[in-house]
Amino acid sequence: MKFMKYGFLSLIFLLGVSLFVGCSSDEETTEIRLAEVTRSIFYAPLYVAISEGFFEEEGIEIDLTTTWGGDTTMTTLLSDGADVALVGAETSIYVYAQGANDPAINFAQLTQTDGTFLVSREPVEDFEWDDLKGSTFLGQRAGGMPQMVGEYVLKQNGIEPHEDLELIQNIDFGNIPSAFASGTGDYVQLFEPQATQFEEDGIGYIIDSFGTQSGNVPYTVFMSKQSYLEENEEALESFTRAIYKAQQWVQEQPEEVVAESIVDFFEDTSLETIEQVIERYRDQGSYAETPILDEDGWYLLQEMMDESGELPMDVPYEDLVNTDIPNQIVNE
Repeated sequence: MKFMKYGFLSLIFLLGVSLFVGCSSDEETTEIRLAEVTRSIFYAPLYVAISEGFFEEEGIEIDLTTTWGGDTTMTTLLSDGADVALVGAETSIYVYAQGANDPAINFAQLTQTDGTFLVSREPVEDFEWDDLKGSTFLGQRAGGMPQMVGEYVLKQNGIEPHEDLELIQNIDFGNIPSAFASGTGDYVQLFEPQATQFEEDGIGYIIDSFGTQSGNVPYTVFMSKQSYLEENEEALESFTRAIYKAQQWVQEQPEEVVAESIVDFFEDTSLETIEQVIERYRDQGSYAETPILDEDGWYLLQEMMDESGELPMDVPYEDLVNTDIPNQIVNE
């Protein structure tokens, strides 16, 4: 009888511990609302961090929303519709220049080159950038990173974008591929997987990469409002740790393994195409290997903005870049 009594009490105790542990686990999980500027294979390490459970390991639950465009993404962040934004670092400069009381702070880098490719309507043998002179070039929206990098690369190759070619920049980001497919432009600046899909369909031909031409810049970064970062530094450390795990994983795994990990995020893209895109981005060093946004890249970004007439003011590195979080994670 005594044995049954103690056994019953032990069972109650074990159940209590189990319930307590369950509650504790829930309390330790932090939800972070993440707004991404677009859905792109260019952001593969983010999707890997979700699908491989790296966020979960760090006690982070991601609520991911695609907000389609830099303006919309920053509006979402600044109006507290998101805790973290994945967007071009230039947007934080625009916000800062407007005198924001609670600026957006860049705390982790995801991509470190431009993600677009130069696509021609016809095959081009022995391509040289001078071939673009006198052509119709379908570029990206003014003020965004693709446009600024595009113009910077053209100038680096001796082409004045607004003088040496007919530059079209009034087409919405999402409609640029269809505009080219329907006959607009001799050349177009395209992200993946559209560039590879156009090659497969015989619509266009990849002849060069803006990413390899431009050098390393903080092209896409994670940022949060300064107030959120100060109040949730531990959560953002965990977030960044998960991203760093994913960055290392993407570098180490074969492209087919990475493609399999993220395929569910791209229902309309074949596994084979995803593999090709990952290989191309990885070979040209587009995926940042660590979350650290370096100082040289920050000032190259502002040089590009200035070249295109879009830099509202010079912003010191330390004003909008948090280095404590990524440096701590990388040096652990």
